[in-house]
Amino acid sequence: MSKLEGKVALVTGGGTGIGKATSLLFAREGADVAVNFSRSRGDAEETVAEIRQLGSRAIAVCADISNDDAVKSMVGKVVKTLGRLDILVNNAATTRFVLPTDLEGMTEELWDKILDVNVKGTFFCSRAAIAAMRNHDGGHIVNVSSDSAFTGRGSSIAYSVSKAAIINMTLALAISQAPEIRVNAVAPGVVETRWIEKIKPLADAARRKNPLQRLAKPDDIAEAILALVVNDFITGHTLVVNGGATLV
Repeated sequence: MSKLEGKVALVTGGGTGIGKATSLLFAREGADVAVNFSRSRGDAEETVAEIRQLGSRAIAVCADISNDDAVKSMVGKVVKTLGRLDILVNNAATTRFVLPTDLEGMTEELWDKILDVNVKGTFFCSRAAIAAMRNHDGGHIVNVSSDSAFTGRGSSIAYSVSKAAIINMTLALAISQAPEIRVNAVAPGVVETRWIEKIKPLADAARRKNPLQRLAKPDDIAEAILALVVNDFITGHTLVVNGGATLV
């Protein structure tokens, strides 16, 4: 039997990168999947088509996760269309490259945007999903953080701060929602995605420095997410998936 047979998952930012890899892996394991997007409609619809080819049901749902009403509407649509909600992957995020030495470059507007999506969005989605999960047998939430939460070396100070906040939120939700709902996180390092291809020098430097001499692929992170979902005795844990990058 497939590991997620009969389950319904919602993956935010599910049409590209880590989100797409996770959506497809869940479908291969038997789950029906709701693919959230805010701007990348074409990518989300392409991912939905691929999921359906795998034999699972799938829908694309548009929502700005930093908008609480939009999130509640999204979760309502998932439950109405797919029947329930068992798994949430909080993958959607935003950032902007601002050197950590450029404090004035991190404007209030940019700070608010990054934390609104990455922190408030993760909370809004978790809160709405928890309400839906409690109508059935509980569920599982996996938050996508970053190893920059531990190192402070991310695309910007606001990004690193937001990813550290997600780890703390993971702990708080794991405690408050147990035993019915488990909450964990993954903390990837640099991942080979369409976004990272735009900054090839950074990617090349990270690859050379990594003890495993490569960057993560989206499938590496998706497999870690699945492992947390299917193990019923892990909660409140953050799994670092960075090839040992923080060892050096």
